[in-house]
Amino acid sequence: MFKPFSLFVGLRYSLTRRRNRFLSFVSLISMLGVSLGVMVLIVALSVINGSINSLRNEALKSVPHVTIAGESLESNWERQAVNAQLSDQVLAAAPFLEGEAVLRYQGKNIFIRVRGVDPQREAEIVNNESQSFSNLLDILQERNNSIILGTQLASQLGISSGNELSVTSLNSLLTRSLSDAQGFEVTGFADFGIYGNQAIALINLNEARELFAQDRGVNLQLRLRVSDIFNAELIAMDLFENAGNLDIQSWNETQATLFNALNMEKLLTSFMLLMIVVIGAVNIISTLVMVVSDKTSDVAILRTMGASRSIIMKIFVVQGLIVGIVGTTIGALLGLLLANNITKLSLWLEQLINLVFADANIYLISHLQTRVNVSEVMLVCLIALLICFLATLYPAFRASNIQPAEALRSG
Repeated sequence: MFKPFSLFVGLRYSLTRRRNRFLSFVSLISMLGVSLGVMVLIVALSVINGSINSLRNEALKSVPHVTIAGESLESNWERQAVNAQLSDQVLAAAPFLEGEAVLRYQGKNIFIRVRGVDPQREAEIVNNESQSFSNLLDILQERNNSIILGTQLASQLGISSGNELSVTSLNSLLTRSLSDAQGFEVTGFADFGIYGNQAIALINLNEARELFAQDRGVNLQLRLRVSDIFNAELIAMDLFENAGNLDIQSWNETQATLFNALNMEKLLTSFMLLMIVVIGAVNIISTLVMVVSDKTSDVAILRTMGASRSIIMKIFVVQGLIVGIVGTTIGALLGLLLANNITKLSLWLEQLINLVFADANIYLISHLQTRVNVSEVMLVCLIALLICFLATLYPAFRASNIQPAEALRSG
């Protein structure tokens, strides 16, 4: 089978057993450095992706996929909702009204966001598929002056189902119109996600209109649930481009601070962990420099036999890339294996430590979720190979500049 000369010689240098054990050891360290860097980077990115996905799901329990706001919605929100649902990309549409209020219970005052909803439509719009939440919405539809609290909010108040509390809008509080306070009976508790459990309560839409009648800026809005949350804004823009002066906001706009910070953390973490690969590449430089010094006479003989400088350079590039390819492949396989089983490993390690050390009570993140992104894995591997390739250029260039006559005379 035909093999390019430089590839054949580079493979021969790499795969034959070296007499210099120290050189072999340094080459092994280089390969392990690249493997470790790739493995850790893949695992870290998978953990961050899993965390971002979990936080996104938690946020979307209380944050609409798309929010449509505008003065014209008060009179024609039903028509806009029907038009939106004609699109295959819109799964549901529902009106809501949300404002700041003060909740009072047994002398405790807490600032919360009260959201008035249409219970029938709300069951279709939220990401909460719990049957108990649907039952709470049915009760909210049937009973007057009912309220659903977030789980942590209820725990903070020490309140239970059936208890009564009062709610005062922020405007009424500022104007000291405390007589505008409305009484509500707690229907039950719901999971609004980690960002909404402490600050959200649901009431009927008509009762919210009455509660916030004097609050400027608290207007009826329309929320959409779409099939593709990552293109939520584009879907809404296409639907409402001819609908007049409407303000369209997607979930990633309303939660921009949180997810921009997470993405920045992901970028900085990736950059820092990439330094492990760079250290492995530095070892490749050291290895190849020693190989070039060890093979000086061989290079001189090849040059006298007609090998060009480019061929000599390619020989050592191939030799260095083999270390990079093997190290990247091993690191990618170990990284994928660890990323897909890190939760099980964490739980096993937790049980082992608590078994060995009595009353250790060590709890790791056994609920940790990972999400492997194939495109990111491929990108990590390509960057690692690129770094390894760049690391081979200097030693290969030195080898190509060896003068045959001087090398043979000194050898």
